[in-house]
Amino acid sequence: MSKSEPAPSLYAAREPIFPKRVSGQFRNLKWLILAVTLGIYYVTPWIRWDRGPSLPDQAVLLDLANRRFYFFWIEIWPHEFYFVAGLLIMAGLGLFLFTSALGRVWCGYACPQTVWTDLFILVERWIEGDRNARLRLHRQKKLDFRKFRLRMTKWIVWMLIGLATGGAWVFYFADAPTLLRDLVTLNAHPAAYTTVAILTATTFVFGGFAREQICIYACPWPRIQAAMMDEDTLVVGYRDWRGEPRKHSEEVKAGEPQGDCIDCMACVNVCPVGIDIRDGQQLECITCALCIDACDDIMAKIGKPRGLIDYMALSDEAQERGGAAPKNIWKHILRPRTIMYTALWSLVGLGLLFALFIRQDIEMTVAPIRNPTYVTMSDGSIRNTYDVRLRNKNGEDRQFRLSVVGDPTLRVQLEGTPYDSVLVPADTAFLQRVYVVSPSASGPSNAQHTDIRFWVEDLSNGDRAYRDSTFNGRGN
Repeated sequence: MSKSEPAPSLYAAREPIFPKRVSGQFRNLKWLILAVTLGIYYVTPWIRWDRGPSLPDQAVLLDLANRRFYFFWIEIWPHEFYFVAGLLIMAGLGLFLFTSALGRVWCGYACPQTVWTDLFILVERWIEGDRNARLRLHRQKKLDFRKFRLRMTKWIVWMLIGLATGGAWVFYFADAPTLLRDLVTLNAHPAAYTTVAILTATTFVFGGFAREQICIYACPWPRIQAAMMDEDTLVVGYRDWRGEPRKHSEEVKAGEPQGDCIDCMACVNVCPVGIDIRDGQQLECITCALCIDACDDIMAKIGKPRGLIDYMALSDEAQERGGAAPKNIWKHILRPRTIMYTALWSLVGLGLLFALFIRQDIEMTVAPIRNPTYVTMSDGSIRNTYDVRLRNKNGEDRQFRLSVVGDPTLRVQLEGTPYDSVLVPADTAFLQRVYVVSPSASGPSNAQHTDIRFWVEDLSNGDRAYRDSTFNGRGN
């Protein structure tokens, strides 16, 4: 290369992928999952759930202002975040389980990027036509009225889907009907508009333009999944020992018998990431199985057995090449690795259920006031001060009675009331200043401490809770 010649560019512009429409059992399964997941996402904020007059009636609500997470009959408080952590652990273990059994099945069927991309491609196909029509429109250099009309219509629908996506997301954080009214009347908080705008833009770009690039370059899972898979993992593959040599190949022209693959490119044309599964396993493959539907359709038309492209395991290759049948699918799925993931997933789930069922609707914390540690009253008695936080997790106000055990001579005084009980509002953490008094003392110079236990009782149903503490300043 001469010095005057410019260096060749290593950059190759992305060529958009226009998947062809395909029908089959896996495509139908993807349509079903798309409808269910989008239905859950868009409809859930509008489901009502009666929790009482003083609590929100939205079934699923992440109330950041009041630091609550409501999920139908379950209410999670900030100190119970371990429930959320447990659910995240279960989600991770579930992802490991499905990947070890079926490869990137999550990516191919239920990942939000896949679901929204499928929806955007569906809109694109409705407006611009199937693969060949979209290819012609893309390669058309002249921007005439028809191309402008089709593109603008498609982009407007995409933008509306993105707007609905961003709008549905913010409804999980506030009362949906109220927030919708505020959004329409321009009275909502700026954070709501900002969130909707960001999610609208990202959905529009990721689902409409980035598509497979998010899966290939932005998502880390393709690079992690190999650690979850082994030779018994069922993945989408091509039976080259049955399909090769292909029609029109040099081997067939030289007189070798032709395999079942007629090189129709149907598997490539329907692939949403634009790869050729016949080249073997690739990082880009999301295991959506659309190539299986396309190939099975062609095999049926030419009178060949289905399964040239299919879910298969590497461990079956040797015996299949020899003409033997592969192992039963359950022998691939039920193996030590998947059983271990299932056991761990189940243990975490059972632990969360156990913690959920044993938790009380009444809780308390006790914090002794350390400055001063105790006070000597004019009559010689000793008084300790405590901040007691009472949590009423019920949907109605409750009367809570406080008492102390550990020494029968100790008595309790509640600040602000002459009684030994206090009204705690519904679904509230109520802070109550409590004084514990001992009638006699030996003086500060001989200060001792006594172990005591605070009890709180819900007077409406008898539920009780306790916390241990100490009383300072008493003699032996």
